[in-house]
Amino acid sequence: MDADPDLFKAIGDATRRTILDELTDKDGQTLFEICGRLTMKHGLTSSRQAISQHLAVLEQAGLVHTRRQGRYKFHHIDTGPLRSIVERWPIDREEPNP
Repeated sequence: MDADPDLFKAIGDATRRTILDELTDKDGQTLFEICGRLTMKHGLTSSRQAISQHLAVLEQAGLVHTRRQGRYKFHHIDTGPLRSIVERWPIDREEPNP
C-alpha cells in the first residue's frame, strides 16, 4: 500500500518538519504559540499566514488535527499516517549477508 502523496509533500518541507517537532515537544498549540516558538527557538520569521498555510498542508496529510475552543484553534500532532512509510520500508529488517 502506497503512502499518500500528500504525506510526502507535507514532510518534504523543512519548516513543516520543524512545526511537527514543536507539536511533538508541546502538543495543542495555537497558531500564535507556534509562530512564537518558531521565531524564538529556530529563528524562523515566516508570517502567520505562511505558517497557517504550512499547517493546512500538514492537516491535509492527516499529520495535524485541530480543535476549536471558543475563539482559539488548537493544533495537535497525529503521527499515525507515518505508519504507511514504515510499513513500506520497514526499519527492523535483517541485514543482508555479504
